[in-house]
Amino acid sequence: MSTLKAKLENDMRSAMKARDEMLTSTLRMAIAAVRNAEVAGSSARELSDDEVLAVLTKEAKKRREAAAAFADAGRAEQAGKERAEEQILERYLPSQLSDPELADIVEKALAGGGFEGPKGMGPAMKAAQAAVAGRAEGGRVAAEVRRQLAG
Repeated sequence: MSTLKAKLENDMRSAMKARDEMLTSTLRMAIAAVRNAEVAGSSARELSDDEVLAVLTKEAKKRREAAAAFADAGRAEQAGKERAEEQILERYLPSQLSDPELADIVEKALAGGGFEGPKGMGPAMKAAQAAVAGRAEGGRVAAEVRRQLAG
């Protein structure tokens, strides 16, 4: 079992014992998402820590988007719940890069590749995502790659 998945399960047990309902339900949801990812595809398999991290990143993004949608619809209580879940998930994610840090890492990743124009976007994104290693959302990375390829 990956160490991150084991940490999630141990933290969930502790939250259950402490009767922390928000933490318990959020960790249950996260563990369910990890288990769904493990059984997706042609055969079940154990996820690595990086794959578990990717699942948690996706779940945090879902919470962020849901909170924005609820806030726009005037449902502040539900938006607050989604934000609280996102904050819990972010405890398990690496710290996010600032915009200048992201620009610097993308610049270094693109320096050796000779990527040019729109056709270079795919390979450039692959190089940039590998360099960023989950410390920034894909949309932010794509925007920075586009900006640097155009400039």
